[in-house]
Amino acid sequence: MKKLFLLVLAIGALAAGAVWWFAFSSNVGGTERHSVRIPEGTGFEAALDSLESADALANRSSMELFGRLTGWADQVKTGHYYIEPGMSNWAVLDKIRKGLQDPIRITIPPGSRPERTARVLRNQLGTDSTEVARLLRDPAFAESLGTDVAHLHGQMLAETFDMYWTDDAETALRRIHERYDRFWTDARRAKADALGLTPDEVVTLASLVEWEARKPEERRRIAGLYLNRLLGRTSAGTMRLQADPTVQFALMEEGGEPQMRRLFFSDYAFPSAYNTYLIDGLPPGPITNPSDGTVEAVLDNESHDFLFFVADGTGGHDFSRTVAEHNAKAARWSQYLQEQTRIRRQREAAEASP
Repeated sequence: MKKLFLLVLAIGALAAGAVWWFAFSSNVGGTERHSVRIPEGTGFEAALDSLESADALANRSSMELFGRLTGWADQVKTGHYYIEPGMSNWAVLDKIRKGLQDPIRITIPPGSRPERTARVLRNQLGTDSTEVARLLRDPAFAESLGTDVAHLHGQMLAETFDMYWTDDAETALRRIHERYDRFWTDARRAKADALGLTPDEVVTLASLVEWEARKPEERRRIAGLYLNRLLGRTSAGTMRLQADPTVQFALMEEGGEPQMRRLFFSDYAFPSAYNTYLIDGLPPGPITNPSDGTVEAVLDNESHDFLFFVADGTGGHDFSRTVAEHNAKAARWSQYLQEQTRIRRQREAAEASP
């Protein structure tokens, strides 16, 4: 009788050990966490495939057996999960069956058009890019956020956000837009008031600076130049902004141009409410989404008396106070471009010759 008892006890101990091993021993290898995405409608076998393809499983069979024995195999939830090294079958399946998702860090780049923002959300979050682009141009959606379609995308300030992989297009855009209201603190609103501009007008001007200033150190100077023209802060009085990026924007949005290109003299006469060579003051809304730094550059713009600037060939600009000074620098820049074109054509001809 005693031997039978000991045998039963031994069998029980072995069974308990097996259960403990299946449940709590480490089944995730490596030294770094594994990013696993489980799409909607994924069954247990497909979820195991996702775990395996992310190198998150040391032993698939034990995970599969544990899932079948516990019934958790039928409870897999869609989502993005970080699977940490050393996690057990219990820990992994408990996380997945409860849908304890880990957020994905999404970065919205500055200087984007709506289509690029849509691509970023599609590539990083899996969001329907067509729906994102549609919402960004939907008057009803813009109104629900307290704005209009002319200003909506500009209010998608460039930043990094934590989102969930299962967020749909509307949820993602609302999450991004929430930051616009938080950005406008009382201190920043006071600076905008001091300029005589609304927050939306500051962002609109910042969008021009965003496209124009390739060197961050020039943002405050370019912002100051545009404000000199807009507000008449020099003896020359108010002037049209005459910002090339607004012409580029008009050509792409209304003229069917697929991307930015070198502007020709005829382009400056392109009829558009955004063409600041033809209109007074600011365009109807931002031409892109600026970064925080560029908005701050407008609020804390550089005080000077520059009114004109031209590219200097290094990615920066050469600034002038008078038309005569500007025309001389513009002529030199035009000659430089012509020379570069001549050199390029010569090189292409040489490469094409036998």
